[in-house]
Amino acid sequence: MSVWACQRGAYAGDMTAARSFELPPHSGAPAEAVDAAVDGQVVYLMRDGQPVAAVVPADVATAGAAAVEALEEAEDIRAARAALAERALRVPLSEVLAEYADDLAAYPDVDAR
Repeated sequence: MSVWACQRGAYAGDMTAARSFELPPHSGAPAEAVDAAVDGQVVYLMRDGQPVAAVVPADVATAGAAAVEALEEAEDIRAARAALAERALRVPLSEVLAEYADDLAAYPDVDAR
């Protein structure tokens, strides 16, 4: 059985795409959770005494999503810089084209140089 409880704590899971649901008026605990979030509280939805989801103020969700996106972008930049800094084996294009000539022949519209 799911119940709701107001708790504060750190987020410890993976972020996924946002979803929205329209709640009917006077729908019991979910409406109270929304009211608490509107008042600035983070509300954890509980199942068997364990937090399974959270209702947060919209500005908190927006800021959190922006922070996650910035972290992911920073990680992508770091990975790209690390890849560019590696001393990779250099193979002339002519050797690559020769190696994959049969595969490239399947694409007659592509100039094989």
